[in-house]
Amino acid sequence: MVSGPTAKANDQPADDRYQWVALANTTAAMFMATLDGSIVIIALPAIFRGIHLDPLGAGNISYLLWMIMGYRLVQAVLVVTVGRLGDMFGRVKIYNAGFVVFTFASILLSFDPFYGGRGALWLIGWRMLQAVGGSMLMANSAAILTDAFPAERRGFALGTNQIAGLAGQFVGLVAGGLLAALDWRAVFWVNVPVGVYGTWWAYRKLRDNGERHPGRIDWWGNVTFAVGLGSVLIAATYGIQPYGGHLMGWTNPWVVGGLAGGVALLVVFGIIETRVAEPMFQLSLFRIRAFTAGNLAGLAAAIARGGLQFVLIIWLQGIWLPLHGYNFSDTPLWAGVFLLPLTAGFLISGPVSGILSDRFGSRGIATAGSAVFCASFIGLMLLPANFSYWAFALLIAANGIGSGMFAAPNSSSIMGSVPASQRGVASGMRSTFQNSGTAVSIAVFFTLMIAGLASSLQKSLTSGLQHQGVPAAVAHQIGSLPPVSSLFAAVLGVNPVQHLLATGGVLASLPAASRQVLTGREFFPSLISVAFHHGLMVVFAASAVLAALAGLASLLRGARPTAAAAPPAAPAAPPAKPAEPSTPRPEPSTSGLKNRRAG
Repeated sequence: MVSGPTAKANDQPADDRYQWVALANTTAAMFMATLDGSIVIIALPAIFRGIHLDPLGAGNISYLLWMIMGYRLVQAVLVVTVGRLGDMFGRVKIYNAGFVVFTFASILLSFDPFYGGRGALWLIGWRMLQAVGGSMLMANSAAILTDAFPAERRGFALGTNQIAGLAGQFVGLVAGGLLAALDWRAVFWVNVPVGVYGTWWAYRKLRDNGERHPGRIDWWGNVTFAVGLGSVLIAATYGIQPYGGHLMGWTNPWVVGGLAGGVALLVVFGIIETRVAEPMFQLSLFRIRAFTAGNLAGLAAAIARGGLQFVLIIWLQGIWLPLHGYNFSDTPLWAGVFLLPLTAGFLISGPVSGILSDRFGSRGIATAGSAVFCASFIGLMLLPANFSYWAFALLIAANGIGSGMFAAPNSSSIMGSVPASQRGVASGMRSTFQNSGTAVSIAVFFTLMIAGLASSLQKSLTSGLQHQGVPAAVAHQIGSLPPVSSLFAAVLGVNPVQHLLATGGVLASLPAASRQVLTGREFFPSLISVAFHHGLMVVFAASAVLAALAGLASLLRGARPTAAAAPPAAPAAPPAKPAEPSTPRPEPSTSGLKNRRAG
């Protein structure tokens, strides 16, 4: 490792080669880790058929929710902890261990020996272990790249890495549909060769160029943060499930208690971190303007974007695709295909904006990206429920472009603002904001959609069923079902009307003409389109506001630092040993004055 701020001329080619190795390996890892968070969404119908479980049956919605949300919850809770472990014991070491854990869990997922509820629990449990490995990869990949690349090329590297992670979320939608058509286990098999090769490659080629600061583990800080954040996110997950006679569970005492208790524990975490000698996370990092503004902007953007893929999937699978002649069973695959413009926008704008941020700074480009992001949501609000696809494609492409323009410079700004000794935990905190925002976004988006549907869905569904000869009692029972069931049915590529009527044997007793209408492609989409579109307006309006807030926070990050990787020092508490200010070892404080580019 080169000790000075610049490398010798004869060392530069080797450094260049290592930079590309680090970028290729960490980008592949980020893509794989985020791909697995979404690949299951489209494959859920095939998975539940494979384990012989009806996800819409009584008491089975929890299995469905945990299959979707469990992976993200674990990642949100753990990334700061494993980032701190990387700072203490070596970022590459923790990163490599993450590859091993992720691959091991992928193998076990593909060999589910059970059926029914036990089969679902097997998948949920091993997906959580898989998320542990994914957290180790995500938390340390950005820190490894920041160590490997000089400041003037860091935006491109971090931008490519960040966009690979975001693109993985949407590529997973297509990959899940294609692989599930072959075998539901294939959605887990696909990780195994990538994981095995990535593990071997990482152990062979990656090296720790960053600073290590061995120390004691802050157990109380880790426990209060994990339990506190976990309680908030779990409560938010159960908040969208029906409770008693309510459409949602926000009045459930366990949900209220989880939210209140989780927030209280996070406050305790903040108090602990200011009093222990070696905290899990240096809260004084939030005195760095670019770090705080970048994370707040990232959180707002993650909430605006996180639930978007679910809303678009429901829109396509529940309404647009059936109205355009696609069978419900085929809609999961085609929804992924029709969302490709969104992924293309990410892939095009991310690396380009990262390169531009290296030349012109992060603030302007990230803020412009937020403006494009916001405008795309306003455009989506103007579309009818049965839209012209080309208008839809242009708007979601603009959404992807704006998100990519924002994400790459924002990550570069955050990671370049902190001292070298804190890069692992800073990367973990950045990922925590992103993953927590995504999980909260899903809960918020579903809540808004359910509230929008509840206003008119029951009446339209009940009257529509009765008009086709369904007995009034049955029609009222189906119409009174929680709207979340209809939303989940759309995610699963199921015609809920056909599913519910066939279960009770009512469908067989109806005239042939009525059966044809009820099981056709247009009956259910036509009934829910008005109520669903009302919910869409609320969701997109909220996302536009959040995107605007992300842009405002981005503006507040301040001007580009004059010295690369050395942000202006913020007022901080004096060091423990003020008599040793000249020591070359970086202090664990907010000041970036002693931060040197490693390697």
